[in-house]
Amino acid sequence: MRNVQLLLILLIFNVSVSAQHKREWSSLFNGRNLSGWNHLNGELLPQVQRGELIFPASTKSSTGKLLTNNEFSNFILELELMVVENANGVISFQTQPDANQGYKLIINNAANNWNGSVYCEAGRGWLYTGELNPMAATAYKPGQWNHLRIERIGNNIRTWINNVPVAHVIDDNHVAGFIALQVDNDDATEQNSGEVRFKNIRIKTANLKPTETPDIYVVNLIPNTLSKSEVEQGWKLLFDGKTSDGWVNVYNNSSFPEEGWVIQHGMIAAVPDRPDARVRGACIVTTEKFRAFELQFEFNYAEGANSGVKYGLGNGGVTIGLEYQILDDKRHPDANGGTLGNRRLSSLYDLIPAERLGELTNGPNEWNYGKVILFPDNRVEHWLNGVKVLEYVRGSSIYNVLVAHSKYNEFKGFGPMEASPILLQYHQDEVKFRSIKIREL
Repeated sequence: MRNVQLLLILLIFNVSVSAQHKREWSSLFNGRNLSGWNHLNGELLPQVQRGELIFPASTKSSTGKLLTNNEFSNFILELELMVVENANGVISFQTQPDANQGYKLIINNAANNWNGSVYCEAGRGWLYTGELNPMAATAYKPGQWNHLRIERIGNNIRTWINNVPVAHVIDDNHVAGFIALQVDNDDATEQNSGEVRFKNIRIKTANLKPTETPDIYVVNLIPNTLSKSEVEQGWKLLFDGKTSDGWVNVYNNSSFPEEGWVIQHGMIAAVPDRPDARVRGACIVTTEKFRAFELQFEFNYAEGANSGVKYGLGNGGVTIGLEYQILDDKRHPDANGGTLGNRRLSSLYDLIPAERLGELTNGPNEWNYGKVILFPDNRVEHWLNGVKVLEYVRGSSIYNVLVAHSKYNEFKGFGPMEASPILLQYHQDEVKFRSIKIREL
């Protein structure tokens, strides 16, 4: 009898929890009509059929977009989506119809595997690219129904496709806005057209608990901070945003330079040397040396500026090493030096040119995101704004040939140092750094 009573209690409890769970969710689409949505900027009205919301692509006219009646700040959004043939399904959130703000996910059947990544409408571009989490590349199923989940809780934005975590962005640009659905057919032709279908759209705005995704790469856009996930992944700050702790003059290794650098507003910045304001600056290095590592940093360069981030120092002098080039390619003459553009932004200076720069560079006086990965097996990658722009192997035969035909040919054993500090180059120009982080591999 007692066991029966316990079973009844558990049954009642489970039913109660299930009912509570259902009450926490609100449906945004009733499956019958467009009640709860506003239609904007389109000549064709999206269709409702068999419980599905259908955006037909057209080469002659547009279906515009649907915006929710209400604005949302913190939420969990779930929906199912199918892209038929060639089209882009767009889910925007925290967006405004008359303002350039908010975030969006763009879903399509193309092979770039950036589905579920996070794009910012405020002129900031891709915040999280598909290349940052290659494990999610196969989560999306073309031509099938896919389950999408978006969490916006506090400063965290997380996305999933078919229960596979895709992106994790930390951003304090936290404003309320509408959720919008649309098909992007700006480039539609008879060869590039299709439709996008949505169903089972629901949202939760109370009792929100973030779903931790500790194993995927985190893009933290709050300067000089580490999130819980980053700490668990082994990241540490090389610059605390306030002091010069951990950095010294490359020539004395005991103190920070008296001239050439300032620390203010959460940035460590090189002071420009000009004829009317002379500055005796010097490169700075970390007091700690690193072997294999993943290094990330934000940098902001003035018009015409030149600088760099170096690693693999030694075998030629304290400032001689492998360099992630920082350069205003449009205004600095060194962009046309070297070979095949190997002195341009994010290149391995004077050795290997970076690729795909036109689509990636934010330009002067804007923040860019750099990354260098030095693997234990001597493979090296340079990244710019979430995209890998070059890779090579230190000490390989190809690498040695490149060094032999570069300005470094006089330095025996150039580059493959066992351990080295990280160097920020002083090159007489204004360049700012922040969010300098490293994890050892």
